[in-house]
Amino acid sequence: MSRTLLSARWVIGHEDGRHVVHENGVVVIEGSRVLHVGRGFDGEVAQRVDYGEAVISPGFIDLDALSDLDTTILGYDNGPAWKTGRVWPESYVARGPYEMYSPEELAFQKRFAFAQLIRNGITTALPIASLFYRAWGETVAEFDAAAQAAEELGLRVYLGPAYRTGGQVTNEAGTIRAIYDEPRGLQGLEDAAAFAARIDGTAGGRIRAMFAPDRIETCTEELLRRTQALAAEMGAPVRQHCCQSPTELRLVQEQHGTTPIDWLDRIGALESNWLLPHGTHASERDFALIAERGATLVHCPLVSARHGGLLRSFPACRARGINIGLGTDTWPPDMVLNMQIGMMAARIAGADALRSEEMFDAATLGGARALGRTDLGLLAPGACADITVIDLGRTLQTPDPVQSLMTSASGRDVRDVWIDGRRVMTDRRIPGCDEDADMVRAQAQFNGLIAKYPDRTAGHPPVTEIFRPSYARSER
Repeated sequence: MSRTLLSARWVIGHEDGRHVVHENGVVVIEGSRVLHVGRGFDGEVAQRVDYGEAVISPGFIDLDALSDLDTTILGYDNGPAWKTGRVWPESYVARGPYEMYSPEELAFQKRFAFAQLIRNGITTALPIASLFYRAWGETVAEFDAAAQAAEELGLRVYLGPAYRTGGQVTNEAGTIRAIYDEPRGLQGLEDAAAFAARIDGTAGGRIRAMFAPDRIETCTEELLRRTQALAAEMGAPVRQHCCQSPTELRLVQEQHGTTPIDWLDRIGALESNWLLPHGTHASERDFALIAERGATLVHCPLVSARHGGLLRSFPACRARGINIGLGTDTWPPDMVLNMQIGMMAARIAGADALRSEEMFDAATLGGARALGRTDLGLLAPGACADITVIDLGRTLQTPDPVQSLMTSASGRDVRDVWIDGRRVMTDRRIPGCDEDADMVRAQAQFNGLIAKYPDRTAGHPPVTEIFRPSYARSER
C-alpha cells in the first residue's frame, strides 16, 4: 500500500487525548488511514506534498451542515419572519403546499452544497435544509441523489431525510400556531428508516445513517419515541433543532406545559445519540438534562449571531460536562468564520477566559464524540485520513496556528482537502465540479425560489415588499 507524506509549517496532531502542535511537522497517509504524525518520518513514501506556510489540520466535522440554497440569508434585514415568508400563511396551507423545486433542482442543490462544504475544509457533514419551501418533508429520492453526490465527491456524510408531524402557520395578524398531520409524519419516519437501513455503511463506510425529525415544537410524542427506538436499534444519531426561538418555547409550553428539553426527557426520547442545535434559549434545567443524558449541544454561532442570538454559556456548558460540537447552518458554510464568531460572541457575553483551542476542539473532537467516533476529528496513527490544509501564507500569523485561524483566516484559505486518504480538493479545485458554472446555476435557481415567495407570505405581497432594499434603486 503506497504512502503519501504531507508537510507544512504547522501540523495539528494528537497525543494523550488532546491536540498538539508540531512545528515543521509531517503527516503520513497509508491507504485511508493516518500512519504517522510528527516532526519527521524515516520510512519510504511514494509521494511528498509540501504545503509550506500552512496548517495541516484534522478535517472539520459539521453537525448541522448547510445542504441547500440558504433562505435564512433573505431574513437578514427583513422581518419579522411571519411577514417575510418564513412561516406559512393560512391561505397558503388552504390551497395546498407544494414543492418549490423540481427533483432535478433538489438533487443539484445537494451536490452544490456538498462541494461548498469541502471547499471550507469540512470533511464530515450531517446535512440540514429548510422545509419552508417544501410540500412537507424531504424525500428519499433526493437523498438517494445526495448519497450519490457524496460518494462521487468523496465527502463523509451522515444522511437521512427530514420528517415532521406538524408545521407552523400564521394568520395575517402574525399569530403563529402549529398544525399537524401525524399519519403523514409517521410515514415520513418509516421512509427515512428504510432509507437508513439501505445506505448505512455504503461508499466504503463513508456514508452512514442519521435521523432528522424537524423542529421540536411541531413533532408529536409518537414520532419522537419511534425515532429514538429506530435510531437506538441502528446505533445512529438523531438531530433535532430545539431551544432556538421564543415561538418554539411558547408552542412547547402551550402543548406540553414545559420546556423543549424537559419534554424530550419526559417522553424518554433524550439519549446520548441526540444532537441538539442551537441552545440559545435553553434554560438551566435544559442544560442540566443535556449533560445528564450525555447528549450533544450543536453550536451554530454565525446563523445565531446574524439574528441577535448567541450561546451565552459556552464555558458553563463545558463545565457541566456537555459535549459541544459545531454546525454551519447558513451560507457561507465557513467553519473558520463560525469559530471566530463563536469566540467573539462568547467573549461579549462575558466568557473572557474562553480560548481558541476550546472552539477548535468543538469543530473537531466535539463532533467526533457526538458521533461516537474515535477515528475522526484528530490526526494520529490509525485515525481516518480526513485532513484539511489551510494556507496561512497570505495572512499575518501569530506564533500559534490555531490562534492565527481565529484572528485572520477564513474558509477561502482552505487549499487542499483529503478524506479517507483521497485528495478530494487540490488547490481549491474539486474534480468533476465547475465552480463558476455551478454558481451561476445556483443563483438562477435561488432567484426562481425568491420569485415564489409571495405564495407563502402572509397577505401575498410582491417580492419588492417582502424584501426591502438597502437603498432606493436609482432610475438614472
